[in-house]
Formats: sequence, C-alpha cells, structure tokens
Amino acid sequence: MPMLGRRAVLLGAAATLGTPLVAQSDPWAAVADRVRSLDQCRAIVIRQSGAEVLSQAFRGPSLGAAVPVKSVSKTIVAALTGAALDRGELPSLDASLGEVAPKLIPAAADPRVAGITIENLVTMQAGLERTSGSNYGAWVNSRNWVANALSRPFVAEPGAQMLYSTGSFHILGAVLSEVSGRSLLDLARARLGQPLGIEIPAWTRDPQGRYLGGNEMALSLDAMARFGEMYRMGGQFGGAQVLSADWVARSLEPRTRSQFSGLGYGYGWFLGQAEGVDYALARGYGGQVICTMPALELTLALTSDPTQPARSGGHFGDIMRLIEGDVILLARSQMA
Repeated sequence: MPMLGRRAVLLGAAATLGTPLVAQSDPWAAVADRVRSLDQCRAIVIRQSGAEVLSQAFRGPSLGAAVPVKSVSKTIVAALTGAALDRGELPSLDASLGEVAPKLIPAAADPRVAGITIENLVTMQAGLERTSGSNYGAWVNSRNWVANALSRPFVAEPGAQMLYSTGSFHILGAVLSEVSGRSLLDLARARLGQPLGIEIPAWTRDPQGRYLGGNEMALSLDAMARFGEMYRMGGQFGGAQVLSADWVARSLEPRTRSQFSGLGYGYGWFLGQAEGVDYALARGYGGQVICTMPALELTLALTSDPTQPARSGGHFGDIMRLIEGDVILLARSQMA
C-alpha cells in the first residue's frame, strides 16, 4: 500500500475510534448537548454518588452567579418549616394559624381562616382563592400581602385539594418569622446558608417588610445542587444534620396532586416516577429546577431564562423528557 494511502486509512480509523472513546471518557456529554439544544436553558449541574459529573453554563450568567430561582423559593420555605419543627418553634404541622400566629389574621377574615393548618399551607391546600396566575399582579400591588391572601374567599375546604398559590407560602413565611422572632432572610441564612456553605442574597419584601415567601429568591447553581444533595442524603450535608431525617422523609411523601402537571406534591416538592425511579422536583417559573433521585444517588440543578414561560407542553415538557429519559437511563447505567 502506498505510504499516503496507508496514512489516510490510519487517520480514518483513528477518527472512527475517536467518537466512542470520547463518549466513554465523558458519558454525560450527550446530556450536555441535549441541554444546550434547549434554547431557554442556561446552565446545568449534575452530581452522582457525591461527584460532580456535569457542570456547564451554555448561555446567560456564569455558573457561580446567583440567579432568580422563582418558585424554587417555595421548596426553600418548606425546608425552613421543617427546621422550625425540628427546633420546637412549631408544635406540629396540625397547628393552626389561630394557635401559632393569630396576629396575622385580619379582623374581617372568614372564621375558617383561623383553622388553616401549617400542613395546609406547606401543601398549598389552604382552600383560599389563589394569588398566583392572573391574580398575582393585584396581590403584590396590595397594601398588605398577608392580609390580602387571608381575606380571599374560600374556593375549597382546607385540605381538600391543591391550589397552587404563592400566597400560601408567603403566609407560611410570615408564620415562621412570628414563631422565631427572626426575618425569613435571617432564618434562610442561618439554617440553610451556613450549614450548606452557600450565599443567600436578600430578596423582595412586602409593604410590611416581610421577605416574600415562595418567590423571587436567588441562588447559584452550586447552591441549588447543595440544597438538593442535602435532601437526597436525608437532611445531612458535610457531616452535619441540617434537617431531621424524619422531616425529609415526610416531605417526599405525596400529600396531594397538581392539577396542572399531574405530579404528586409533598412538603414543597413535586413528586414523580419514571423508569421505575422515584424523583423529587423543585420547580420555578421559566424552568428553574432542582431534582433529586435518591435511588440513583443523583441530584440535578438546572436554570433557564426566568423571563420566559415553561409550560408542560413547552419548555418544562422538554426538561421533564430530559430528566425522565436521558438522565435516568444514563444515571442507572453508571450505577451498574
């Protein structure tokens, strides 16, 4: 064989072999390519068995920047609810507003408001008219967000069904401040930020100075991943018990179901299953996601453009197909 022809054959063989070798050295490259193809996605971090297997920013802020996580904030407030229970500041999830924070209840509120429990709030089953969706603008333009949310008419009995409402979590955040004597920012920094080693910037406050419970927090992708890892490991992080294992286990049990996504809902977490694998999902507007899969020792954090909608028939559906397909299948293969 002429020298030039032989060299061409060898180069061709090397090129052919190159693709599988790269794939073997970085099995998560295909997932990165899939995320990159989703125009609204900005960055992703995946950790499996405690090791970071994927960390890339495709567009938007850098990986280390704190970015809006939208309603992932609800999952943070749910965690702070567990922290208050662990410390005895809340007697139980069955405790009512009338028992633990009567001063928050407006004088003209429906008498049933006093009977709304902490569990009703953390599962968004308070029964009050929603403050989210088309009602959100008027709610945040009101003079008193807590009073406005508690003065809305009942559209269901407390505990009867999930009514997705940021107002429920804002009320809950106000309760946590009442029973602890500390602001929600203070609680978040002391009880999550410090033990997880993450920064939690100050965020939006209502006219009374209360930090918004359930929206507008900002976290870095690493902070999101650390929070998810803490739940994956039963409340532990860095050798410390941040939340009780009991709270974490109870949080990941379905208590109700979303009428929008069909996913189950526990204490601040959406719950689903795919390919026989259970997962827990914190979800924020635009496609901000923390996902944990304890059986596969995996945590995923993903950020997207926070100004664009992410519906089940659009971007959020793409994210769910990524998680329920590519990520689960690859993660399972890496456990073998």
